Amino acid sequence: MSGQNQRRLELVIIDPWLEPSENAIYQRYERFKNKLRTIENQAGSILQFSKAYEYFGINFNKSKQCWTYREWAPGADALFLTGEFNEWNKYSHPLKRIEGGIWEITLASEELKHGEKIKVVVQSQIGEQLRIPAYIRRVVQDEDTKNFSAQVWGTEPFDWKSDSFNITDKDNLYIYECHVGMAQEKEGIGTYVEFTENILPRIKKAGYNAIQLMAIQEHPYYGSFGYHVANFFAPSSRFGTPEDLKSLVMTAHQMGIAVILDIVHSHTVKNLNEGLRLFDGTDYQYFHAGPRGEHTLWDSMLFDYGKTEVLQFLLSNVTYWLNEFHFDGFRFDGVGSMLYFHHGDETIDSQVKYFTDGVEWDAITYLQLANYLSHKIKKNALTIAEDVTGMPGLTINEEEGGIGFDYRLGMGIPDFWIKLLKEIPDEEWHIAEMWKVLNDRLPYVKTVAYCESHDQALVGDKTIAFRLMDAEMYHNMRTIDSTPVIDRGIALHKMIRLFTLSLGGQAYLNFMGNEFGHPEWIDFPRAGNDWSYKYARRQWSLVDNPLLYFSKLAAFDKAMIELAKSTKLLSSSFANQLNVDESNNTIIFERGSLIFIFNFHVSESIPSYEFIVPEGGTYQIVLNTDNKVFGGLGRINDKMDYPTYYHHVSGTNRLRIYLTNRTALILNKGSIE
Repeated sequence: MSGQNQRRLELVIIDPWLEPSENAIYQRYERFKNKLRTIENQAGSILQFSKAYEYFGINFNKSKQCWTYREWAPGADALFLTGEFNEWNKYSHPLKRIEGGIWEITLASEELKHGEKIKVVVQSQIGEQLRIPAYIRRVVQDEDTKNFSAQVWGTEPFDWKSDSFNITDKDNLYIYECHVGMAQEKEGIGTYVEFTENILPRIKKAGYNAIQLMAIQEHPYYGSFGYHVANFFAPSSRFGTPEDLKSLVMTAHQMGIAVILDIVHSHTVKNLNEGLRLFDGTDYQYFHAGPRGEHTLWDSMLFDYGKTEVLQFLLSNVTYWLNEFHFDGFRFDGVGSMLYFHHGDETIDSQVKYFTDGVEWDAITYLQLANYLSHKIKKNALTIAEDVTGMPGLTINEEEGGIGFDYRLGMGIPDFWIKLLKEIPDEEWHIAEMWKVLNDRLPYVKTVAYCESHDQALVGDKTIAFRLMDAEMYHNMRTIDSTPVIDRGIALHKMIRLFTLSLGGQAYLNFMGNEFGHPEWIDFPRAGNDWSYKYARRQWSLVDNPLLYFSKLAAFDKAMIELAKSTKLLSSSFANQLNVDESNNTIIFERGSLIFIFNFHVSESIPSYEFIVPEGGTYQIVLNTDNKVFGGLGRINDKMDYPTYYHHVSGTNRLRIYLTNRTALILNKGSIE
């Protein structure tokens, strides 16, 4: 029961299953409100509180023509600024300790120059260390020594040319997940400039209206895919300058493409030379002390989200990327790990485990604040949670008892497809189970559907195309060299993607190259492959060749996206099932203005297949996976009209159609403008 003076939160009203936990949900809301109130009392507003990057780190004061460097290091005994500006003299430029464990030093503009490398000497109880400032905005790696150094960067603001891009339709979202470094075909690291010039036009042409950029926050190990961040305010210098990244964002905006940052606030590297661990000599400055501060599975450090200075560091990081780089939102990595002390590794088999046992309340409060802040800075900012645990209220507003994300990732969908393709013969697929899995979400939980992401493309796993066609992809992808394996793979690749998009959620995501069945996994340079970049790239020449099936898969993906966008399919409510035929492994359903027909049978093609439709009239095929344009066998005439007939006994409108095996059709009553 709720307290006598406690208002009922919307989350409990729309989901009565949560009534036993109503008090716990209200307490979650109260913790958020109390922390927000504390921040506002301290700083005036959360917006001001989250601009710490303008105070800490190295900042240039244009009116006074000087540089000021500030660092929060309460456990340190002394700090010194060293670098190229003083010929790496360790002790010539000491910082002065001021209030709250903060240290600072001011240098005239002629003493410290743009582009110079610097570090900070920290003396503490563990001795003397050369460290990279916590709020630094630029970190570079020496090609010879491979060591990282901070770099003084920027005195002039970037000219955004009145960039006023704003996401106008958050319910019609098609996300292209990208990695800048491996986006080029060359065997090497791609740049922001190359991505802007070569890849953005491809994404625009393919029909996607958002990109999700991985590995942007600086990380010392390239092969971590950007998920072991060391320097949270520094865009990775491997790909170019901060200005290059800003130009990328601005160009995307000019193309009508939103840019989402894959932000990592769930953990950080253990590295002493590059990261934050033991920065001031204590293990509890940014992290929990002792074992609680370590993520043993990820071999990384865990933030203390209950500490004011840590909250300010992370919330300032949110503001920094939105304000300084004009990102349109975030995909928050590792949310499921953040929410619980067990990091989501335990089975959650009761409601109490969402609200009491093992719940990391400080992390939840941080995520609520981060979402609240993101939407305060940009009303239409997009925030996406990577969570497979099903935490209630993940996509409900903070004020109504939720955590405030716009979307969650439908992580169970790719797991389902992998299990199906890996363990179950085609003949044993159950269409009813497929329907159930793809619709397994609450109506109020907005979900990003995807059948595979970067996770499935990495060495150790396989993409859908690789699981379907494996070694034959290297030899038989010419359109004149069709084989049964390739025919099956081409057909199911399209059907799985369409099934996922049409049923799985209110947004759709694809990892770059997967849409055309990129033939190779991702393997970053490492000792095991002689530090090769051969597999850390995308072979666009394959999809550009009209004589290869890759181009046919890309053509289908484009047609699928365009049709879904033009009909606003994703903003439609759940699909309405019209027919389930287990014997023929066929399902028919209606979503929005479209009727979807999927025949997953391995061999059964059915003439005059009859089914009920909601309305009488004449229907046309608007998408056919079996069309030769998409690498199909061309067994169905897409130009035919399909009139219904009225069945007097049942009082229903019925339609007959030639339904070929391993084929999906989309019908529409009348033509689509």
